Amino acid sequence: MAWTQVYDPVGGAVVSALLAAIPLFSLFYMLAVRRAKGHYAALVAVALSFILAVAVWGMPFGTAVGALTYGVAFGLFPIIWIVVTAVWVYNMTVESGEFEFIKESLARLTDDRRLQAIFIAFAFGSFLEGTAGFGTPVAITAAMLAGLGFRPLYAAGICLIANTAPVAFGAIGIPVIVGAQVAGLSDLHVSAIVGRQLPFLSIIVPLWLCVVMCGFKRAMEVLPAILVAGVSFAASQFAFSNFHGPTLPDIMSAIITIVAMVLLLRVWKPARIFRFEGEKETPITGEAPSFGVVLRAWLPYIILALMVFFWGLPQFKAMLNAVPGAVIKFSWPGLDGMVNKAAPILAAGKNPNYPAVFALNWLSAGGTAILIAGFLSVPLMKGYSFGKAVGCFFRTIYQLRFPILTIATILGLAYLMNYSGMSSTLGIAFTLTGPLFPLFSPLLGWLGVFLTGSDTSSNALFCGMQRSTAEVVGMDPYLAVAANSSGGVTGKMISPQSISVATAATGLVGNEGNLFRFTLGHSLAMTAFICVLTYLQAGVLHWMLP
Repeated sequence: MAWTQVYDPVGGAVVSALLAAIPLFSLFYMLAVRRAKGHYAALVAVALSFILAVAVWGMPFGTAVGALTYGVAFGLFPIIWIVVTAVWVYNMTVESGEFEFIKESLARLTDDRRLQAIFIAFAFGSFLEGTAGFGTPVAITAAMLAGLGFRPLYAAGICLIANTAPVAFGAIGIPVIVGAQVAGLSDLHVSAIVGRQLPFLSIIVPLWLCVVMCGFKRAMEVLPAILVAGVSFAASQFAFSNFHGPTLPDIMSAIITIVAMVLLLRVWKPARIFRFEGEKETPITGEAPSFGVVLRAWLPYIILALMVFFWGLPQFKAMLNAVPGAVIKFSWPGLDGMVNKAAPILAAGKNPNYPAVFALNWLSAGGTAILIAGFLSVPLMKGYSFGKAVGCFFRTIYQLRFPILTIATILGLAYLMNYSGMSSTLGIAFTLTGPLFPLFSPLLGWLGVFLTGSDTSSNALFCGMQRSTAEVVGMDPYLAVAANSSGGVTGKMISPQSISVATAATGLVGNEGNLFRFTLGHSLAMTAFICVLTYLQAGVLHWMLP
């Protein structure tokens, strides 16, 4: 017999919501106060959520186990499958030495620090966010800028700010895919709305970086580069997010921006080269790598982008899914058909059953496209072999063992809170904000990323609640879910995990507080921008939405 969700278990929307928020409060305490590792914080939150779901919300023990394991399974496939394969391709380029040619090709383009920041922190960082994500872009780009002579604090801070633009579509679009899946919505539709919010931020990030570095007046000296970078990235981000899906906006926007900047520098140079006062210059010596060597180094990522592009096409995906045995679907034991939604979350006349059907589409999954791209790239890497590639794959799994545990646990937490009704309890409390909810919606994403360090984890935690709340207050649920992802990107630069990665990459361990203060104002300003934009898109600018 199916169990029916209860949204007010203790007789009061606010008190019930405070109880439902205990797992989230524990995440904040463990991460922000205790500075615990992500997987420890996630495990504690899951334990508290499980106890509350069974003891307070009255969820049957077996059903709670089913919801938790269902979320963990979704975390493993397709989410972690994409993460592992993406980082594996990156690791192979590092092990083979090809990544050094990629870095050098970017560093040799210009001596101007402003343009280096746009190239490396903004464009190349976006490329790394799109292909790997999960701390990789900040670690690499901050180390590159520091190696080129940037002061460590500026190198770390600038890379954290620049990483704002691509986060929602990071790691082959995982944050948007997760958010849509958790909310039970179309990821293509959510992608389209995020693609009508973030480009407004993306177009000004290059200017933002330059102003932080040298002030507005000197930033105007490289206005052509700022405009080319901002417009190229924002336009590409809009186009791919709206007309292809969530998997390629970062990768293609970054490649198009890099190409556009290279072409610009063939016909334009800044009148004055900018360097930081008193900095130690670290010139690049030796002969520049040939075009053929640089092209070979970039080929694994070019192949990856092509493979992901085709895998993202609905017609191609349908063709792959039509292969016998390519899709394995089954009802999740102990959960499918065992939970019913209730009013006010359940709309009148709708089927109350909360389904739980797991689909293992192993051939059409994004991670499979990346895996194939990786193996196709092996012969192109000088001195590399398939044996080394296989060894690298297992080393990558070991390298990511704690992120894998964290992501799987956070997804388990999200699904447990959704199926138990705890997310809906939080959402009902937020309905008390009424028509102002669109203004606060991005703040949940911002808070989630600050707590977890991941837009993916934030979407897993809050997107179910975002949809429930939006439906009650009359807001477009797609906009609410998109706002969670868009708001989350602005919390990335102040999350303890991101700051720790940046300080480790630039030799600033122990100066996390200084870096936090460096980025806090920028985070708050960008968050306010997303909040106002979402509020307007829920009202007078609703025509902007697909």
